[in-house]
Order: sequence, then C-alpha cells, then structure tokens
Amino acid sequence: MKPVKVGLLGLGTVGTGVVRIVEGHQHDLMSQSGSPIEIAKILVQDKNKARNINVSPDMLTENPWDVIENPEIDVLVEVMGGIELTKQLMLGALERGKHIVTANKDLMALHGPEILAKAAEKGCDVFYEASVAGGIPIIRTLIEGFSSDRITKIMGIVNGTTNYILTKMSQEGAAYADVLKEAQELGYAESDPTSDVEGFDAARKMTILGTLGFHANVALADVEVKGISGVTKEDIAYGKRLGYEVKLLGIAERQDEHISISVQPTMVKTSHPLASVNGVFNAVYVYGEAVGETMFYGPGAGEMPTATSVVADLVAVVRNLNLGVNGRRGFIPYKEKKLKTDEQIASKNFILLHVADKAGVLSQITQVFAEHGVSLESVLQHPNATNPLAEIIIITHDANKAAMNKVLKQFEAMDVVHAIKSVYRVEG
Repeated sequence: MKPVKVGLLGLGTVGTGVVRIVEGHQHDLMSQSGSPIEIAKILVQDKNKARNINVSPDMLTENPWDVIENPEIDVLVEVMGGIELTKQLMLGALERGKHIVTANKDLMALHGPEILAKAAEKGCDVFYEASVAGGIPIIRTLIEGFSSDRITKIMGIVNGTTNYILTKMSQEGAAYADVLKEAQELGYAESDPTSDVEGFDAARKMTILGTLGFHANVALADVEVKGISGVTKEDIAYGKRLGYEVKLLGIAERQDEHISISVQPTMVKTSHPLASVNGVFNAVYVYGEAVGETMFYGPGAGEMPTATSVVADLVAVVRNLNLGVNGRRGFIPYKEKKLKTDEQIASKNFILLHVADKAGVLSQITQVFAEHGVSLESVLQHPNATNPLAEIIIITHDANKAAMNKVLKQFEAMDVVHAIKSVYRVEG
C-alpha cells in the first residue's frame, strides 16, 4: 500500500513528538487512516544540531521550499511557529494542493479566514486542533460535537503559564514577581513572558474559539484583554476568604446574536469546576442551549499532548484522502459579527476600595452604586492593622459594563475614596 508522505516544518518540542508518534504508532495510525504515514522531509534551522531523536540526515533540510515544492509530499505539518513567513509557506503549499495540519494559534488567530478561504478554493484540508489547549480536542468538539446545538458561552483557562503562577500564588501566598521568576527558572514561562502574563496568548486562542463557537469572523482586535501582572497576593487572599479563586479566564458570550469576548483575571466561585483547575492544566467550559454545561480538561501544552492533537488531525486528513473528501469539512463562518456594546455586557463584580475610615463613608459609596442602577450582593469591611484606611469589599449583582465604568469614574473623583485597589469580574 502506497504511504501518504508528510512534510514536517519544525523539529522542536512538538515536532519531535510528532515524529515519535508517527514512527511508534504506525500500525494504529494505518488502521485508523487507511494508509501508512511516512514523514518524508523535515525543515530544521540547523541540520548539524544534536537531537534527542534519531532521524536520517537525508530527511533534513534548511530550505522550506524543499518541503513545499516536493511533489511527493501530500500533507504539510507546521509546528515551527511564526507568522508572516509561515503564512507564505502555508499559502504556497495550498496552491500546490497540499493539505495542512498546524499548531500555530498566532497565525490562525490573525490570518485564519484567509488561509481557510484558500483551502476551500483549492479543495484542501486545514486542521488546527493543537492551536488551542494542547491535548484537549476542543476545536473538533466545537465543530462536530456541537454542530446540532447553539453555543451561548465559552469560558476557559487556556494558558498554562498564567494558571501555574496564579495557582502558586493561591497555594503558597507568594507574590506575583517571585512566582514568575520561579516559573521562568522551571521553563514554564519565557524569558520575555509578556505574551502569556498580559493575556495576549489567551486572547489569540479565544479568537479561534469564538469564531468556531459563534460561526462569525472574530478578530483579535475584538477581544478585550487584561493580564495578571496586576494581581496581588492580597487580592487572592481576599478572594479565598470570600470563597473565590482568581483565574485568568477567556470568556466568549452570545446573547440575541450579539457577542463579546474577553480575557481577564476573574474571581471564580470555589464550587465551580474551573476553580479547581490548577498548575499548567487547561480547561474549557462550554454552554449549549440544548446540552447545557460541559467541561473539557487536560494538559494545555507539552511535547506529547500537543503532538497527539497534531497527529489526530493528520489521521483525519489521510482518512479524507482515502475517501476523496478533502476540503469538504472546511469551517467557513456564515453569521454576521455583531459585537455587544458596554450596555449589553453584564457580569457580577468584585471591588476592593481603600477609603477614609470615618462615619458616613459607606453610605456615600453605596449611594454611588444606587445612582447608576447597580445593586449590591454584599458589602464587607475588613480591618487591616497595617492600613490606617478602611478596606471595603463589594460584590455586585449582574451590572452592565457601562454602568460600572460610571461608578468607578465617580469613585476616582471622590475625596473619601483613596484608591480603587482591585476590580475583577465574578463567575460561578
């Protein structure tokens, strides 16, 4: 039986995992796909670099076009990352009728519609399961598993680095800067952690999930982003005292065909399943009108979990090849994108204020909420021996974002309010 030949762009952590699975699971892969799968050519930066996997030197090349223009290669597996050059290579491969499997969330978040349109034009498959949440099959689930349902909300922990940092801060009472340094030393965080800790990585993933879940072309610019660099151990301690864990959540919501997508540190009720997702693990919570609530949990990164998702996509491409149905399962958004206004975005809120410690201040604070139609679930004043000011914690009922912005702006102008220390969305 003639093997399906694969070109692999990248032999780093994930690429190495792909080679291990393809070579080690060949019988299983052939049984599921209908053909042997052979990695024919691998793009690397340095052919002479020492590697922890044995591959024939003849398979390696430093020229990407050796892979793209090779007429024997049927499928391109892209795990090298990057955006502009990678986009050119993928479009070049599609022009030549090659199918694509990619783990590149940055590329798919920014240029996914263009790449998928080219794939549809050429009758090619482009699968990208590994671009979000590593080993969790969330993309295939949204496309196929929820095809008969209407998704109203997708909420999840989709960045392992930030979840590791917040977990350590919660469990050990440590400061953000100390835990970030430890995460960098362990290799969980990059030397420049900006993409992770400021929420940009999670925002790219939520762009992809929002597009798939709501069938509209969500752009990265549509995602409101706030990272975890401002989260303090005091915030986490106050949250725990009130029964909340702080998590960096991606939240995509749809109501009356209007959508909103954000990434932000969020107070999650400890009874909610997402509150117990710790360390570098990821989890995605999906609400469907018919199915109700579902959660998908697992490793969000790493050589073998991510490679497993890549090879699962590869098997799907090869199966389609044997059935002659490539390009039939392409995902094309068909709904007009309608973004919610601030008046339509609503949530509960956690607010920590430092105020003058004197009579009448609390009534002034609650009066501001009343003026803007924001009702309160609880108001607590905590004594703090190290702070001469009064510390007031307020949990609101659902309030729209526009009203909350007016409340906070009014607080900033009040002499009795010395500082708005923290504001977090509340879930669960």
